[in-house]
Amino acid sequence: MRRAFLPVLFAWAAAAAAPAPAETAAPAPAVPRFADETATAGIDHTYAGDWEYMVGGGVAAFDCSGDGRPDLAFAGGAGPAAVFVNDSPTGGPLSFRPVPGSGLDLDAVTGLWPLDIDGDGLTDLALARRGEDVLMRGLGDCRFARANEAWGFDGGSDWSAAFAATWEAGNAWPTLAFGSYIDPAEEDFPWGSCTDNRLHRPRPEGGYGPPLALAPGHCALSMLFTDWNRSGQPALRVSNDREYYKGGQEQLWHLEPGAPPRLYSADEGWQHLSIWGMGIASRDLDGDGLPEYFLTSMADNKLQRLVPQPDAAMLRPEFADIAFRLGVTAHRPYVGDDPRPSTAWHAEFADVNNDGLDDLFVAKGNVDEMPDFARADPNNLLLQRADGTFEEAGDRAGVASLLTARGAAVVDLDLDGWLDLVVVNRRDPVEVWRNLGTGAAAGWVALRPRMAGPNRDAVGAWVELRDDAGRVQRRELTVGGGHGGGQLGWLHFGLGESTVAEVRLHWPDGTVGEGVPVAPGAFHILAPGAAPEVWAPPG
Repeated sequence: MRRAFLPVLFAWAAAAAAPAPAETAAPAPAVPRFADETATAGIDHTYAGDWEYMVGGGVAAFDCSGDGRPDLAFAGGAGPAAVFVNDSPTGGPLSFRPVPGSGLDLDAVTGLWPLDIDGDGLTDLALARRGEDVLMRGLGDCRFARANEAWGFDGGSDWSAAFAATWEAGNAWPTLAFGSYIDPAEEDFPWGSCTDNRLHRPRPEGGYGPPLALAPGHCALSMLFTDWNRSGQPALRVSNDREYYKGGQEQLWHLEPGAPPRLYSADEGWQHLSIWGMGIASRDLDGDGLPEYFLTSMADNKLQRLVPQPDAAMLRPEFADIAFRLGVTAHRPYVGDDPRPSTAWHAEFADVNNDGLDDLFVAKGNVDEMPDFARADPNNLLLQRADGTFEEAGDRAGVASLLTARGAAVVDLDLDGWLDLVVVNRRDPVEVWRNLGTGAAAGWVALRPRMAGPNRDAVGAWVELRDDAGRVQRRELTVGGGHGGGQLGWLHFGLGESTVAEVRLHWPDGTVGEGVPVAPGAFHILAPGAAPEVWAPPG
């Protein structure tokens, strides 16, 4: 447990200023310029299908070729999933090529998430599907092989659309959670036909035994293992689609070693919340050492902050919605003349203008032909101001696509220090934008925590970066959240005008490293007890 570290966290947090009062005018943030390279990037892929694929449609960004660049794998819905190798020159036009015979060309894939499941040093993929979920073992060179039988994994036969993973203490293999959606076999389909979610805990000798039911299930569309109270023990947050459940709500599950999972109750502080839950994004926005959560929905997105409580060692999961106050409701289209409410899917915090403040990207698109919701629904790019509020810049940045978006990734594809954007659209091709910067100098640093043995990517760690202005940025390493996909690889931090940065890690085993300097404008590999290793992009 890490309760002993909470005073340290809150002491560091004192250095981060609280958001200014709403009446204080903050300078407008610098707007990055994105170049649409969809036609030239070499990615030709569509998330296809009828109503069976109205949800899902994600992208996984991770290095499967071994050159340090993030490659991309896409869910295909009624068509095959696919993987594309990244050949982009550093700071140059985005360039990808498909991988024939990758082994990933399964149909019915709704989402896919990267992680090294068996600890062999090669990244694997967890595939959520309409039907049997599949674990794909990485073979190197962006090729994969089915591993369900070899790893004792029961993929079931549900319609899955969500996934999350964590390493529980003492286990060499990760704990996996799959979120089930509606069950077409139910008599009252689709209304009230949500099925139980599944928790797969590893066996001591490796691999998996029969899954545990996470009951009741309320039509999950996003899941995230997160240490919401910095106790050292992650809980499982589940966001659910109220379109189909009866009497359901958002959920938070206890996950204690050796004990069955159990829901947080109202007596423990959990508050009933029913939304069209589609995606989860988390980030410590206010510098208090605890994560905030952005929950996407239809017309009513939430940004939740833990309610201040007198005893930091006994925090309760009581959250207040601060989306309206900070300007991140994103509830209606901001271009065009469609007045109807928006539909939000993937959400991701990322510093796209490198000013040291996290921004928020939200992928938008009507479910299908829902008449009460906007058809022309642009993606959001909300830039954070210095006072903690946000302003819309998607149209000015050039990413306000009106296609029907689902999943996305904000990731540095050409390794130039500026985060690029990939969006998966339903029934339309994937879109790709290259970030050309703001026209002004802005520092950045990229970090990759690595550990020996299992959990080599340090899932569950917290990374803290302090710059010479005294600002502290914190990042929890998670697998899950978003909608339909996730990332594994370089952690990007903007630095603004700062020229000095120091990083400290809270490793998954509870140890806390010393603060060590990292050079801006460079990639660093971090290992426990070792000096940062500078890595250079190929070519």
